[in-house]
Order: sequence, then structure tokens, then C-alpha cells
Amino acid sequence: MRISVSATINAPLATVWQAYVTPADIIQWNAASDDWHTTSASVDLRVGGIFSSRMEAKDGSAGFDFTGTYTTIVEHELIEYVFGERTASVRFTPTNGVIQVHVELDAEDENDPESQRAGWQAILDNFARYVTQRGM
Repeated sequence: MRISVSATINAPLATVWQAYVTPADIIQWNAASDDWHTTSASVDLRVGGIFSSRMEAKDGSAGFDFTGTYTTIVEHELIEYVFGERTASVRFTPTNGVIQVHVELDAEDENDPESQRAGWQAILDNFARYVTQRGM
């Protein structure tokens, strides 16, 4: 099953792209709820390059590394990657002066698809708020 989430961001395409692929920015927006945060991030933005984000509960009770390998990079347009046995794509589409960011990925088997969709949407909403509030 595929999960699909999207957000509309009122910022220049280059700004949206940079905030999505820059580790210092990723640390600021990459969390599904206020009680989690990303403590470190790395990005090797090229086909075959590896990315990783360390996500942890703020109370220290849990954490995990979200790691994958880029399979397609079309600057300012498309990022595709594999993580474990799953795949994902992130598309950046300019429409009427705003940028539509659309993420589609394979669901995992441990959690119900709706809770997964809600978590991914929350992260993307945080990203949109971060870019908009920073006036980037």
C-alpha cells in the first residue's frame, strides 16, 4: 500500500528545495510531534548517496535512525529513495506562485496506514511551517 501526503508552501522553489535537503534545516523541522525531535542529520544528495536522520523522543525514552539511499535526484523537481525494502518519492511542483510538495511512500506493516499517513503529514506540515515562518 502507498501513502500520499502533500503541503503547499508559499516560498521560492530553490528555498523549499534547500530547506528539504540541508541537514541544519532538517534538524529544525523533521518531527511528527512536539515530543520528538531530530538530533542529527546527514545528506549525500546524489544517486547512490546516503541520508540519515536520528529521531528521538525528547524524554530519551526512544529513538531510531531513519536512513536510506537516493535513487533519483532531479534538482528542484524530484527526489526518490529506498529505505529498507520500501521506496519513497518527493516531488516539488510550482503551481500558481506556490510550491506543492508531494511525498508518496510504501507503508510499513507494523502500524496502521492511517497513523502512518498522519505522521508523515505532520512532518510535512512542520516543514511547510518552518519554511514559511523563517521567511526563507
